[in-house]
Amino acid sequence: MKIKGIKDVFFDLDHTLWDFDKNSALTFNKIFKMHDVAIDIDEFLSHYERINLDYWKLYREEKIDKESLRYNRLNDTFNKISFQADRTLINRLSIDYITYLSSFNHLFDYTLDILNYLKPKYHLHIITNGFKEAQESKLRNSNIHHFFKSVTDSEQAGVKKPNPIIFNHALNKVDANPKTSIMIGDNMEADILGALNIGMEAIYFNYLKTFAESKIRQINNLEELKLFL
Repeated sequence: MKIKGIKDVFFDLDHTLWDFDKNSALTFNKIFKMHDVAIDIDEFLSHYERINLDYWKLYREEKIDKESLRYNRLNDTFNKISFQADRTLINRLSIDYITYLSSFNHLFDYTLDILNYLKPKYHLHIITNGFKEAQESKLRNSNIHHFFKSVTDSEQAGVKKPNPIIFNHALNKVDANPKTSIMIGDNMEADILGALNIGMEAIYFNYLKTFAESKIRQINNLEELKLFL
């Protein structure tokens, strides 16, 4: 059922439009070869993906800083697989990971299709908890930057989703009204509840098909946005 009255559509970036897991795996494969890190990449990723999400939660909650996130997610994963890595190597890998991550630019299926579909009808925007320099590179290198009227990141706003300040910052920047705005993202806490709490509409991009309350609007692929917008 179409949602009426929407003028501004806000997207999360990582895990919503930009296929973070696929691009991240390719980046690790590259930098491990560069530094002769001889480990099973699949085993590494099976631990890293969960550990990374845990550290991002701590980062959202202002319990750790950016440097701690970047270092500890690698250190903890290496410990999990019993790989000995000193601080120098971890720091080097951490820097190279950010450097090369945006050189891989796989998007989720239907990303370009849905952005082309929405662009003539709405003002499109990004709200992301990612780091400014990395997110700008991802948008430009994947050739989707031009779709968006504005990009708001957590470093710019001074807080992270689901804090209402970042949503209000993004809305105020483009003179958008929460009652005529909608947020689309993959994180129930940060994207969906954060948006709903300030009076925006929201659609949960549940690409992993996990359990979610039926009262929350949700889609399993981006093409399904055409059912609502």
